Amino acid sequence: MAGAVRAAGAVRAAGSYLFDNGSAHAAGQHRCLAAWLDPVSLGALRAGGVGPGMRCLDVGTGAGSVALWLADRVAPGGSVLATDLAPLPLPARPGLTVRQHDVVRDELPEAAFDLVHVRLVLSHLPEREAVLARLFAALRPGGVLHLLEFDAEYAPVLTAPDGRARELYERYQQAKLRAFRARGSHQGWGRECADALTGAGFTGVAAQVRIDLLAPGTPQREMQLHNTWHLREALLREGLTEDELAELRGLFADPRFLACSNVVYAVRGRRP
Repeated sequence: MAGAVRAAGAVRAAGSYLFDNGSAHAAGQHRCLAAWLDPVSLGALRAGGVGPGMRCLDVGTGAGSVALWLADRVAPGGSVLATDLAPLPLPARPGLTVRQHDVVRDELPEAAFDLVHVRLVLSHLPEREAVLARLFAALRPGGVLHLLEFDAEYAPVLTAPDGRARELYERYQQAKLRAFRARGSHQGWGRECADALTGAGFTGVAAQVRIDLLAPGTPQREMQLHNTWHLREALLREGLTEDELAELRGLFADPRFLACSNVVYAVRGRRP
């Protein structure tokens, strides 16, 4: 099965995805996302039924926390193919294969998987509808797609030290959105993805919605701090200054600042 997926002949141009796995800040980003989102993803996977012998695909695996969890659950006899444009080394597990793969351009085997998991990938792809159709085809009849996406256009401030801090945070959010839109990303796609699954032919589409707080000590808040470094060049291009980025880092350490996280949508659908 894994051999049917070829390595990407040419990874997309460097810098096409703002959260580059090669960045010195990628490890912090992955750690925050896992602490925030793994409970959501793993809860949805448990509810959907994951067991020995299943064949799974994890697209955009990142640091691999979900792929490793799946590998433990589908053993013995199951398999997990973890793919990424720039895959990171993962600890060995029976049945786990890691491949460099571009889900837009590279082949996927048809009707090969019982389960496909995709987290925070499709919203970044202008070709998201075509990719969704390819993932549908990669599932065997009865197989399930688990999709997790943000509505990153929703991120209101609840409390701030003063009006200047509130305005700066709102400009920071808008600068991020502009930077992603320039790369073809749709940061509000989370609220549309359930409808997209239905349109792609999936049945039994179900969704869970979650909002958290950017509160002191949370991975959601720490991730914003990482973003000021990880996305530094993009944010500067979008009009923020080095002094303002430093001011934001101070704001994220201020207990008087509180905001809502992006909305998290965990959606699943079945191939008939």
